[in-house]
Amino acid sequence: MRGAYYFFSDVHLGLESPEKEKLKETKLTEFLQSIREDAKEIFIVGDLFDCWIEYKYVVPKGFYRLFTKISELTESGVKINYIAGNHDFWKGGFFKDEFGIEICHTHIETEIDGKKFFIHHGDGFAHNDTGYRILKKILRNKISQRLYSMIHPDIGIRLAKGTSETSRKHTSVKDYSEKDGLKDRAFEMLEAGFDYVIMGHRHKPKMLEHANGYYINLGDWIDNFSYGVYKEGKFDLKTYYDTNKL
Repeated sequence: MRGAYYFFSDVHLGLESPEKEKLKETKLTEFLQSIREDAKEIFIVGDLFDCWIEYKYVVPKGFYRLFTKISELTESGVKINYIAGNHDFWKGGFFKDEFGIEICHTHIETEIDGKKFFIHHGDGFAHNDTGYRILKKILRNKISQRLYSMIHPDIGIRLAKGTSETSRKHTSVKDYSEKDGLKDRAFEMLEAGFDYVIMGHRHKPKMLEHANGYYINLGDWIDNFSYGVYKEGKFDLKTYYDTNKL
């Protein structure tokens, strides 16, 4: 009987060497297969790909095994939710047309077993992220996307990959200061009545209790291979694969 809710973020497929990417995609598909009979819903909380930009008739090549597994899951009745992260340059209907998955560009508020969940990738919540918040509005603007779609896909995807690499490097060295904006926003949401606030973006798995609720950062699938699962009234933050084997 399906009764578990799974959460993961920041896989960044396409980031590293072909060997590491093959291992990462293999472990992700193995993970999805392992939860197939148990999962009621899956939440992808942003940055599944290191860069994904979609044209009307063109999408980035590769990821066949992942797409096959996603198709199997949705066809078997598992609902998959996808929140776009800061590396998700969504421009088309590929995921909806192929898998019936709607892309959420903001956040998800939902109730599970009477508990209130607030789910957001976490981008833009850092206290010194004003520049990114402005850039995000530009990138999500339909006029900007329409103009970008006029660029040949080979060039457009190459430019987007360069932007993603710059963004990732900026995030990795960014000084978030002792005052963590993601945690602060999460605590505000918990004080407002949510029971669980779930984010990604920081690539550091953590679970903090506050105001009778929990803030969970899901970590990543680059160094941690971490994920969250909510089942029978309990949330657990787990690791799927030991990165020391890499």
